[in-house]
Amino acid sequence: MNDFGLEIWSNKNFVIEDGLIKLNYKSMPSLLEITEKIRQNNVKGPMLLRFPHLIKRQIRTLYSYFDKAIQKNNYQGSFNAVFPLKVNQFPHAIEAVTSQGAEFGYGLEAGSKAELILAMGKTPNGANITVNGFKDKEMITLGFIAAQSGHNITITIEGLGELETIIEVANECNLKIPNIGIRVRLHSAGSGIWAKSGGMDAKFGLTSTEIIEAITLLTQENMLDNLTMIHFHIGSQMSDIAPLKRALREAGNIYAELRKMGAKELNSINIGGGLAVEYDQHTYSTSRNYSIDEFSSSVVFLLGEIMNAKSVKHPNIFTESGRFIVASHAVLITPVLELFSHDYQEKLLNFKPVNPPILEELRELNNLLSNQNCIEYLHDALDHMESLLTLFDLGYIDLQDRSNAEILVHNIIKKALYLKSANPTDELEQLQVKLQERYLINASIFQSLPDYWGLNQHFPVMPLHHLNTTPLRAASLWDITCDSDGEIGFNPDKPLYLHDVNLDEEDYFLGFFNVGAYQETLGMNHNLFTHPNEYTVKIDDEGYNIINEVESKSILNILESIGYDKVEILEKLKNDLIMSDFITEKEKDDTLAKLETFVEQNGYLRTTN
Repeated sequence: MNDFGLEIWSNKNFVIEDGLIKLNYKSMPSLLEITEKIRQNNVKGPMLLRFPHLIKRQIRTLYSYFDKAIQKNNYQGSFNAVFPLKVNQFPHAIEAVTSQGAEFGYGLEAGSKAELILAMGKTPNGANITVNGFKDKEMITLGFIAAQSGHNITITIEGLGELETIIEVANECNLKIPNIGIRVRLHSAGSGIWAKSGGMDAKFGLTSTEIIEAITLLTQENMLDNLTMIHFHIGSQMSDIAPLKRALREAGNIYAELRKMGAKELNSINIGGGLAVEYDQHTYSTSRNYSIDEFSSSVVFLLGEIMNAKSVKHPNIFTESGRFIVASHAVLITPVLELFSHDYQEKLLNFKPVNPPILEELRELNNLLSNQNCIEYLHDALDHMESLLTLFDLGYIDLQDRSNAEILVHNIIKKALYLKSANPTDELEQLQVKLQERYLINASIFQSLPDYWGLNQHFPVMPLHHLNTTPLRAASLWDITCDSDGEIGFNPDKPLYLHDVNLDEEDYFLGFFNVGAYQETLGMNHNLFTHPNEYTVKIDDEGYNIINEVESKSILNILESIGYDKVEILEKLKNDLIMSDFITEKEKDDTLAKLETFVEQNGYLRTTN
């Protein structure tokens, strides 16, 4: 058996029981049960399942660990968090975030005008809104409108020009001035592939000299009391906690110095995001070297230590960790359409009345293979295969003989793998890699897992069923796009083994986990494959409810979304068909009906050969 690293990445959100992966919550439904129920409605393509309770669990975890650290360290500031909309702006994800986070006062962070409008429309009453990123006058004015509307909003300036625009807007209108934050450009850089978010060459933030200029400007305009926050962000998915500690010391001292310079309403430090999610499913390769307990304890302790040493009021702590909140709540489910070794099934053997002697020997090896002799017989089979290929090249055996030999040798290898699965030899492990199986999945990696092909970001993947048997096929996954990058290749350093199943007799489903952050917002319509069908699953003690269905776009709607006139296209298709030759009117009508049905379906595959 194989637990697919569940204890590493799942955070006990899922468990394996009776060969199935189940939600570890209340009635504990299996993902297979939910999938099969949805597929009863003629859903054939991939599907994205959302589980709101997992968002609430992450929000509760974040707040509880910071509250514990605050009590333990006698810290005098409060803990606050906002969700960065860039991580996932889709309606049912945001609905889950805001509803599940309401009791905690969990707010939203915006980085564009559209996101700010969304934040103003969806932030729970009393919760915080923070605004980051580059801003023009219109966006800053929107911030003033939000403050006038009663929102607890902080506009973080990324440069002195933005502060000058805030002052300009304040002088032009009588709207309430929002809270002002300063993003500081720290010397400390982050870790991992997003480390460039911090450091002196970072894209965002004010230098020490610019911060002093900002304080002077605010003082001159009698707006220093509007400065309430300093902000920093050293990178997403921080793999190492040491850079964060350095950044906290630097930012903490900047905060203390600004308080001493007269910024008496400055009361918050926003440490940005970066709290990492565990994506890996192999024990020797993990995504982070710290726990949420260490993360929260380090932040609270270091800031408290600095403020105590400088006799400065403890700041309120803000975080913008979005990946940590939503990554785990979404699971991509996709059926396997085809195994490319399907032609090696024993039922395809077709022996002649008289076969070459060496082929008969292979038949005997296949029939007599056992745990005791499998390695010896495997060596014999591989040797026979080389001889048979030579005979074929010389013209002494025909194509049917060669086909029979390939099937027999393939099956001997498979049987040896099964027999020695508990203690495989190096030779068998090498054969597994060499003879890896290619699983064709009904999905687009470009659409549903863009960080895989774009950043080589691994996602946990495992079957939904057969989990009480040992998977032995070294697996690479092919998607249905016509692009060689649409593949998750077998990696011997991070191997994925799947089951040898007969797709003629049963479906085989794979789940891709921790896909709730960024994947939907970054997904592209490569080959015009659009988003999968989407469902929210609410689980209670008695069972579960499937709500908020969002259907994958139809082919015509996909074309319309990129600028085509779908009516014009459909009329052209129908007219061309009507003008063609048909034997009967019924045949014409039937073909037209098929055409209209096909263009109203999504582009994912429904049948395979």
